[in-house]
Amino acid sequence: MAQRRFSHAIAEGDGISVIVAVDDAQAAQAAESQRAEALVVERDPATVRAATGLPILWRSNVPLEDASKVADAYLLVFESLDDDDGRFEELYGRALELGLDCVVDVRSEDELEEALERADPEIFLLSPREPEGDDTPLERVLDLLASVPAGKLAIADLPHTTPSEIRELERAGVDAVIVRAQDIADLVGGPPPTV
Repeated sequence: MAQRRFSHAIAEGDGISVIVAVDDAQAAQAAESQRAEALVVERDPATVRAATGLPILWRSNVPLEDASKVADAYLLVFESLDDDDGRFEELYGRALELGLDCVVDVRSEDELEEALERADPEIFLLSPREPEGDDTPLERVLDLLASVPAGKLAIADLPHTTPSEIRELERAGVDAVIVRAQDIADLVGGPPPTV
């Protein structure tokens, strides 16, 4: 498996990259035909891997060694590893040793700052799980984005994503957005033309 395929897929090209959350091989093939640049799966991605050449982020609590066999990127949820016991740093380093991109899920500026101090991750998943006050999830992602240092990759994870939100995320400098499989055609304008 090529190293760092996931980060390259979302960093290259102009504009915001679309990462599609899929559950099965059929959804993965549909996402690829509709110009997705990467996929995110929560269950075992082996069948998805067999159906597509797109990079896969495995969003599940599985051993890193298992992830390295079928995925290109691994997700660490910072809030579950925020104790200063060295586990976060150990898992982050091990993911990189195995050739995986390591995406760090953060929900607040404090988590983002601490993750930077402890492991200096290259890719952040901005997850507005707990909006503050009247802030919308989009506003929370944009607030978090302001704390992401230049040169790092930022992925937005919103509960529902509209075309106008994608345009706003792109204008703000978000590198990629996770969308649900059923939403992609509406968000990217349908499948590419056939020749």
